[in-house]
Amino acid sequence: MREYLLLFRNASNVDGYIATSVDMAEDMPKWQQWIGSIAMQGKLVSTAPIEYRASVVRNDTVQEGPYKEPNSVLVSGYLICKTDNEAEVKEWSRSCPILKYPFSSVEIRALVPFPVNE
Repeated sequence: MREYLLLFRNASNVDGYIATSVDMAEDMPKWQQWIGSIAMQGKLVSTAPIEYRASVVRNDTVQEGPYKEPNSVLVSGYLICKTDNEAEVKEWSRSCPILKYPFSSVEIRALVPFPVNE
């Protein structure tokens, strides 16, 4: 089976995520059901939300604060899953709870295993 990284992108405010604590509490059952359906198939490897606070290191500089794309979009979480069918990952992603927010997306990236020297 091949592993895939799903990056959850979401818009943010100036100093935090756009989702409020009320939004997060309301969304939690949807996330649990969505992630649970992947886990029940034995295809979940790892998942976690990502804290807003960050540091971005570039050559000789360190910028405090997360890297944001246009429209204040940033990575807010990830999921690693495994499957033999990339179409299945795309189908799961279409029902991801993050997609209810403006400018949100799920980016799917296949992971490339490092070669093992034996």
